[in-house]
Amino acid sequence: MIIGDGDIASAIRDRADRVYFASGVSNSQETREYQYKMEADLLLSQPKDKRLVYFSSLSIFYADTRYAQHKRYMERLVKLNFPNYCIVRLGNITWGKNPHTLINAMRKQLLKGESLDIRNVYRYLIDRKEFRHWLDLIPEFNAEMNIPGKMMKVKQIVDKYIIPF
Repeated sequence: MIIGDGDIASAIRDRADRVYFASGVSNSQETREYQYKMEADLLLSQPKDKRLVYFSSLSIFYADTRYAQHKRYMERLVKLNFPNYCIVRLGNITWGKNPHTLINAMRKQLLKGESLDIRNVYRYLIDRKEFRHWLDLIPEFNAEMNIPGKMMKVKQIVDKYIIPF
């Protein structure tokens, strides 16, 4: 069962023995509290007799934003309420239509004629093929998987994914 219909959900191959929880807050800049509550409520309504795969964010390790706090909270809910789980933490994805992902947001800025804020920092990008590869390796025991993908400077991301667009 796949919960959600966004970019992450679109890349998952369904399995009857798992609940892939790919729904919830998809904008790391979200400020509306009800969005966070809706994700928590939806998570807690999932069956407890199947293996739950929850998609989190690598930002829990380096950020203290409302979004990162929420993802840490959601991970605690998973561990406390689901006897059989895997938490999958991702960086930035390279596919999809969500306007809030790093690549899509930068493309939108460029199309609007706005200048890009190219910081001298690294970001982690994962493509659909690598994402699917790691999903096939989810163990049957309770686990937490960090799937960063490729570490790239923002300038490299712009050159590879934004300018050619």
